Amino acid sequence: MAARILLLAALVISITCSDIAFAFDPSPLQDFCVADLQKPVLVNGYACKDPMLVKAEDFYFSGLNREGNTSNPFGSIATRITVTQVPGFNTLGISIARADFAPGGVNPPHFHPRATEILTVLKGTLEAGFVTSNPENRLFTKVLRPGDLFVAPKGMIHFQKNIGRGKAVALASLGSQNPGVVTVPNTVFGSHPKISTDILAKAFQVDQFRIQQIQKNF
Repeated sequence: MAARILLLAALVISITCSDIAFAFDPSPLQDFCVADLQKPVLVNGYACKDPMLVKAEDFYFSGLNREGNTSNPFGSIATRITVTQVPGFNTLGISIARADFAPGGVNPPHFHPRATEILTVLKGTLEAGFVTSNPENRLFTKVLRPGDLFVAPKGMIHFQKNIGRGKAVALASLGSQNPGVVTVPNTVFGSHPKISTDILAKAFQVDQFRIQQIQKNF
């Protein structure tokens, strides 16, 4: 009887752990699973390319040294390198991005639904922060200089601002081959079709005319 109970407990733990594991990027069951971007197979990730057809280029990307164009209202730009640029990322649970900031530039509040982010500053001075979930909504912020890093936990709204006099550059390491990004102002005020102004007015405790004015920017 005791052996059966232990076996049942082990099975429950195994199933529970499997459910948790499948909530994240799938783990590789071989040395690598280079994405076959041409196969019309819909899975949680991409189907594997024939290992005999894999090349070094599948694990390679060139261009993170190039400065991004920050000529936009936010004064920042993120160059994201995911599994679609590097097929070798498939099932590894990793991706990377370069973030460029003009003086005063902001990477507006956003979150990654599928990844934790580690931001490492290469140049300039950034203020970085994230806000915890309801009901506490605690704000954690830190001033970062070259060589400093800051972690934004998965699903937490976070942001960065260039508070230095010159340009700033950072690298973001993300814990998913396809982390996704939800930029709060773009999503709330620039959805297609637009969210009703009376809903947003109630949510932000302002009048509908002000919401309409903001929506025009998105």
